[in-house]
Amino acid sequence: MGYAEILMDDATQAGGGQLTDDLQRILRLTAAFIGSVCINVQFHMFFRSPHLTIAPIRSEQVSVRGQMRFIGTLFFCLAVAGMPTSASADPCPGNPDALGTSRVLTISPSEFSQIGSMQYKQTLPLNDHEVVITFDDGPLPPYTNIILDALASQCVKATYFLVGQMAHTYPSLVRRIYNEGHTIGTHSQDHPLTFQRLPLQRVEYEVDGGIASVDSAIGDQKAVAPFFRIPGLGRSKTADDFLASQSLVTWSADVVADDWFRHISAQTIVQRALQRLEAKGRGILLLHDIHPATAMALPTLLKELKAHGFHVVQVVPAGDRPKSVPELMVSPATAKGAWPTVLISGHSGDVALTTRHYHHIKRLSANKRRPAVVVSVPEKYYTGSPKRL
Repeated sequence: MGYAEILMDDATQAGGGQLTDDLQRILRLTAAFIGSVCINVQFHMFFRSPHLTIAPIRSEQVSVRGQMRFIGTLFFCLAVAGMPTSASADPCPGNPDALGTSRVLTISPSEFSQIGSMQYKQTLPLNDHEVVITFDDGPLPPYTNIILDALASQCVKATYFLVGQMAHTYPSLVRRIYNEGHTIGTHSQDHPLTFQRLPLQRVEYEVDGGIASVDSAIGDQKAVAPFFRIPGLGRSKTADDFLASQSLVTWSADVVADDWFRHISAQTIVQRALQRLEAKGRGILLLHDIHPATAMALPTLLKELKAHGFHVVQVVPAGDRPKSVPELMVSPATAKGAWPTVLISGHSGDVALTTRHYHHIKRLSANKRRPAVVVSVPEKYYTGSPKRL
């Protein structure tokens, strides 16, 4: 086997079928070294003593063959050095059996305005057994933190749709999501339960306000993808028209795991996600990073996706994005993993609630199939203290 074949095999094995940035740098150095050797050999052959016999002996013939192998390897390495970096992820450090992220899919609003077969005609161009993992309603410690740890352990990249109020409360967690390589979209300012019944002015406030809050939390508007998911998937013509006018990709889903249902177990979430993905063959999976059951289910779900032959695809927006954003100090409240104290908001004010009051209002206002993390409350209910809705 020649040197070129050996390098190709080594490159394939080291990169898991792809040539990574580090491997390309190594091959560039190798090419430079081999090139210098080849040049030295050629100069030696050209300027060798004229008193030597012209007829090559066997050792010289072998040397010529070796030089040709060197030259072939040089051209191979130079070609590799000029190759663009693959979009596929590197192997997962410390976890050779990780699910990983198989490829990155770049989309823009000009190509995809509405995606997700649950509600729209168009969805992402995924291959068989490819899945895009998405999370709504966060960030919320400690569950978002636990989910990020699980994703990192498997080198899986996901797409997050953040609520503006939650991003404002936990900006350090927003930046952690981004700096760990995930895509960040938005999910309205304060997650109204009846988005489909909102007038245009309120739709504008929820969409623009949510984007502004996430922009502020992350510190760089270029880091926020033009991706939006309607709260509760409550679409309307008013909302659809406005979102289209803002050059946003409106996401629905292809598969849900019902992880927002009351009293659902982690095992049931895993079972429903797998069964529905197998039935669909591929798709956008909708989860929530604010529920303990989801945080408990995710490590098992990722392992089962690997066992069932699924491959994760990360979706990113077209255009330049910052590689990272500055980290923020975590506040004591965030470190404790407490629920935020300001969770119920209206169009023009906030009411601070205890965890007990919040859950009481959530039970009263959210139906079994569509509980929300942040409940939008009309202004008439603001009386200085929480009241029954």
